[in-house]
Amino acid sequence: MRFDTRLVRIGQDPEPGTGDVIPPLHLAVTYERDMQDPPRYFYGRGENPTREDLERALAAVEEAPFATVYASGQAAAMTAVSVLRPGQRLLSSDDVYGGTHTLFAMLARYDIRVDYADLSDPAVVERALGDDGDDIAMVWVESPSNPLLKVVDLADVCRRAHRRGALVVVDNTLAGPVLQQPLALGADISLYSTTKCIAGHLDVLGGALVYHDPDLHESFLTYRTTAGNMAGPLDCFLVHRGLKTMSLRVARQVDNAEAVVEALRAEPTVGRIHYPGLPGHPGHEVARRQMTRAGSLVSFEYLHDPEKLMSRVGLFASAVSLGGVRSLIECPALMTHRPVPREVRLRLGVTDNLIRLSLGIEDPADLVTDLVTALRAGRP
Repeated sequence: MRFDTRLVRIGQDPEPGTGDVIPPLHLAVTYERDMQDPPRYFYGRGENPTREDLERALAAVEEAPFATVYASGQAAAMTAVSVLRPGQRLLSSDDVYGGTHTLFAMLARYDIRVDYADLSDPAVVERALGDDGDDIAMVWVESPSNPLLKVVDLADVCRRAHRRGALVVVDNTLAGPVLQQPLALGADISLYSTTKCIAGHLDVLGGALVYHDPDLHESFLTYRTTAGNMAGPLDCFLVHRGLKTMSLRVARQVDNAEAVVEALRAEPTVGRIHYPGLPGHPGHEVARRQMTRAGSLVSFEYLHDPEKLMSRVGLFASAVSLGGVRSLIECPALMTHRPVPREVRLRLGVTDNLIRLSLGIEDPADLVTDLVTALRAGRP
């Protein structure tokens, strides 16, 4: 099956007996046992048919044998780092989601050191994985990154990390599996906040890990059952419903992003624009090699008060998250990255007037008109 067919068909076999074309939602948390035979299902914290349907579908998206799903993207991230041991080191992209920064700060309690580096620069990657990199057990990449949309050469980083024996986790939430396939580029684990473009409707939380290694699979299942950070069946049902239309939604979202970027380039109140689809973007050529398109997220420097801009738009909701059917606007310094110390934010380039847009599926002309009107109303 080709990609779009897999989205619709895998994990969606008709229900035996009734012939339901869409498998029913299984809400039971416990299952009757035949004492003569080991049960396939025992307890909902460990096994659930609706959850397993979604896992089969997500694994098929990247043509992998395994996927596990979680209550949120953060829960998936916590499970991914659960394989690390005291004394080991994690090397991370410097420009990552604010919640990832917070999670990594907690790892110090377990004697796990986290170092940050600009993994979009091959020379920096080589130094970071150099002679003192023997204790690096995991490399964490976010590409494109949030919110500056840095692009990392995933195949190159994976080759270098694997020479050191390190696992590579790619947070592929921003691109999504429609636009980028980390496992095909050499990553060990693809991580998703399925809340975003996979579910796509801003109405359900979820996370997922997709991978090839059966030992990782056993470890992740054990951790999830013990920690209890699994996704509930209703959430799995909703994420799976969104997965079926992901390609259609993402295509429209990227069209809208490209239209908005063209409009932003003409506005004098707009400074630097961060979008991998622009030829002047530092990661443009790498993005062309490893992504099918440049994505639905855009960030830019607004030369006036960001709060006033967010109050003037009508079609963009001032809200966090991304990848949904409705367009959103936020100021990372005030919202998603507020927990990150200001000096760290500024060093990374997340300035106080950086604006991030997540494009939805509305009419592009309406979005451009709304945004341009708000920008021009702010001219002195």
